[in-house]
Amino acid sequence: MGSRGERFIWIGGQLRRQEVLVFLPAVTLLAFWAGGERMLILTALGLPVVLLLALVLPGRNAAAPEGLGGLAQRPQIIATLDETFGAESAGWTTACLVVQIDGLCCLMERHGHTVWTEVIARSAERISAALRQGDSLAWLSGGSFAIALRHVRRLEVEELMQLAVRMQAALAPPIHAGAARLQVTCCVGFCPADSAPSSSGRSLLEAAQIAAEEARRAGPGSIRSYAPEMAGLRASRCALAAELQAALEEGQIRPWFQPQICTDTGAISGFEALARWLHPRRGLLHPADFLDGLVEAGLVERLGEVMLQQSLRALQDWDRAGLRVPTVGVNFSAAELRNPRLVDKLRWELDRFDLTPDRLSVEILETVVAETDSDIVVQTVASLARLGCGIDLDDFGTGHASIGNIRRFTVRRLKVDRSFISRVDEDRDQQRMLSAILSLAERLGLDTLAEGVETPGEHAMVAQLGCGHVQGFGIARPMPFEDTLDWIARRQASLSSMPRIGHRAG
Repeated sequence: MGSRGERFIWIGGQLRRQEVLVFLPAVTLLAFWAGGERMLILTALGLPVVLLLALVLPGRNAAAPEGLGGLAQRPQIIATLDETFGAESAGWTTACLVVQIDGLCCLMERHGHTVWTEVIARSAERISAALRQGDSLAWLSGGSFAIALRHVRRLEVEELMQLAVRMQAALAPPIHAGAARLQVTCCVGFCPADSAPSSSGRSLLEAAQIAAEEARRAGPGSIRSYAPEMAGLRASRCALAAELQAALEEGQIRPWFQPQICTDTGAISGFEALARWLHPRRGLLHPADFLDGLVEAGLVERLGEVMLQQSLRALQDWDRAGLRVPTVGVNFSAAELRNPRLVDKLRWELDRFDLTPDRLSVEILETVVAETDSDIVVQTVASLARLGCGIDLDDFGTGHASIGNIRRFTVRRLKVDRSFISRVDEDRDQQRMLSAILSLAERLGLDTLAEGVETPGEHAMVAQLGCGHVQGFGIARPMPFEDTLDWIARRQASLSSMPRIGHRAG
């Protein structure tokens, strides 16, 4: 580790490890001149090993992006902060700041790893240039950097706020990476040494990271100072994440199924799988009670896997029971659609359950279609459509998706949001709005489904206006798989007992 006043960034300033190897031939010749053939052999064999041990192994992380090879990492910045705590008795103090670049996941998916790496390296250079003499910089992971301030006699929160703003200003000018011109923003969290939970470099760094997490939660470009209650909030979120992980693995979170009915025939046209958590203490929980926690814990894709597998298993079990259910609809988040392996995973799961792709309806929120500019998402959805899955645009009317986006995402069916269905049998404006949506769908050759149908009047009006399918409490509430068996049997029995046109009722 360098001296207290040394910055831990050597990009373009110090010799890189590869450059040290250039001197090996000269050193080897010098050894031969000084000690003869024996010294030549010893030097030629031993010096490379010594250099590798001295320069590559200590404190290095092979996962560091290209261009950050000379930048310190977590162990070094902790050691620097520990030095400060050792100097407290002399009246010195310090602080730690964590700078977290916003939106790096989106940057990766839109521009690729090379551009991502370039942005990280250029950001490191800019942050380093904005630091004062004696401050130290380290790369943590992803797009996070830690700053250990040099020793000072006195340090006010206002000064740290000003420094955080300076870091944001340093990153504000566009970064040119390849053909891309990128605007970078960052969140900053900081903690003065006297506010750290304990007198150690690790504690101070973790406190600054907690503050940076709170800044990220507040939105891009936010700044937060560490407060003791933040640690409690973080602990609560960690506990919830562990509980959610266990709930997914133990089957507490699973799909409940809500039927969808054809307005022409009254037959079951499918079921939608909706997540429910049967909590051991709190009872049945809806997604609004736990979805944010899943997002925070990074468990959305795991939820998607659980919902998909159990929904396909339900289709298989309905088939074995002789109950006709054409399709099951499963919601896919933007994070899942960004996974380039999603199509292969779906193909494998369908094969595993011996089901054809047309049995699966991929439900995508209209907001995802309207707001995404990710080519990966578009390509994934197009691949799913080519595979044979139906693409349903969920909550249509709430996300302002354009006709071009509807075409681009190869949508098969529009699921009209509940807000256009409520009181449609009584409200003329609602009727005109719904009629316009259904007319658009007809001209585009798309099927339609009305969500949230709750009364016989709404059901009748929706059917009269030409909507193809209905779903809602007026048909049936979501139910666990076990209850669907009797419900389907009763529905099919009631349809078979209805008199058909041209036939006498028995």
